Amino acid sequence: MLLTGTFTRAVDEKLRVPIPKPLREALGALAKGVLYVAPGTDGSLAIYTESSLAELAQRLAQASPNAQDVRAFSRLFYARAQGVELDGQGRVRIPPDLAALAGLEKEAVVVGVHDHLELWDRARWEQYVADRQSQFDQIAEAAFQKPAS
Repeated sequence: MLLTGTFTRAVDEKLRVPIPKPLREALGALAKGVLYVAPGTDGSLAIYTESSLAELAQRLAQASPNAQDVRAFSRLFYARAQGVELDGQGRVRIPPDLAALAGLEKEAVVVGVHDHLELWDRARWEQYVADRQSQFDQIAEAAFQKPAS
């Protein structure tokens, strides 16, 4: 499963966000059940299928459980991760505490990021892109110089 693309969507009064059809199709049968919304990085939320969350958990389990940053991440991440259902109209309801964490109000941006989705407040996303786009080449070089884990 390869998730890509950027889509602006309205957030309704019940904190429901439509998952764009191309992303729902890429998720395929995996999106028929529960998705997991969790704190993301840089002010975003992350949306995982059960299998992609299990893969993340497996990678985290390979780290030392005694390391302070591993313990802190595990607590902050798993304590706030919540299962949500994709409704018949292709929407997910974002839990209020997570919507507040990401500053979601009227407009959101859904971003495909390889094996998961990111959900951003539109203004926060636009600022993130504006701050980093001019450094794309340097960011790419640094990302590909790191050894694979």
